[in-house]
Amino acid sequence: MESTRTLTDKIFLILKGLGMGAANKVPGVSGGVVAFVAGFYEEFIYSLRKVNKKAFKLLFNGRFKSFYQYINGRFLALLFFGMIVSYFSVSKVLDYLIKHYELYVWSVFFGMIIGSIYYINKDFKDWNYKTYTSLALGILLGVSISFLNPAKENDNLWFVFFCGIISVSGMTLPGFSGSFILIILGNYVLLLVDSVNALFDTFFEIISGDFSFIENNERLRILKVLVVFTLGSVTGLVTFSHVLSYILNHYKSITLSTIIGFIIGSLGVVWPWKNTIYKLRDDGNFLLDSTGEKIIENYQRFRPELNIETYYAIGFIIIGIAIVLALEWYGQKTRKVT
Repeated sequence: MESTRTLTDKIFLILKGLGMGAANKVPGVSGGVVAFVAGFYEEFIYSLRKVNKKAFKLLFNGRFKSFYQYINGRFLALLFFGMIVSYFSVSKVLDYLIKHYELYVWSVFFGMIIGSIYYINKDFKDWNYKTYTSLALGILLGVSISFLNPAKENDNLWFVFFCGIISVSGMTLPGFSGSFILIILGNYVLLLVDSVNALFDTFFEIISGDFSFIENNERLRILKVLVVFTLGSVTGLVTFSHVLSYILNHYKSITLSTIIGFIIGSLGVVWPWKNTIYKLRDDGNFLLDSTGEKIIENYQRFRPELNIETYYAIGFIIIGIAIVLALEWYGQKTRKVT
């Protein structure tokens, strides 16, 4: 696999990582859908599955090159590099666009979800009572999650570890948004805003020779939360990949029909026409995170009126569908080459 990759393929792999990273950060959107439609989902799951006992044995024995080759290291490195770059670049642009052009951004994502449903469904022929049941359960679970009331923030380390496991589901399970699940669990701000900001602040203080954060109990608490969350995420990533690899090998039709159901169910989360509901303090004022931004509690969906803004939004939905079809075309081309 590695030897057949051209420089162009490697650049596109980083771009796919950028896409996955941006999608994973947006509540309601799944990075796994990007992997699925762009044609590298099974290689992604297969590569993660190789992080096992044999891989750690190679690592601890100092056989780093063998370890790197065994886990399909170049593929994972380029992909995760793209995700990390995305977190500090593309996702920041996305935050700005959502803040100023919220309707149109959600419209693009809504179109991408519709395109994904078409993409996965068009080649799926194995419809029977089992796969129809799996489809219905997937839709029911996806819709149910989108209408749950969020819990309160909880920094118990066992719960934070569990949040880490759940949050990576969006990378490995198309249609399952890890960010939205964190909103439902009440820890989105703590784990994806406050802890990341604390890490940034600590990093820049260390560079400038300032170690005063060691005496800052609140900073140390949040950094400890971030470490536990990261450990949970790594655990979840490896665990999910092993489970998914097994069920894809043994129950592929049922798995794919459930994934289609998840993605259909997630349409409720990314419905473009909605009002954002923000958390309030006891005095009625908005609750703010560490960056001074209002904290999202949930969304109130409504049916749009037919006006120029709605027609523009429909145009952006079509753009979203076109993006997925373009990704599908490139995915097919890549599979033919490899």
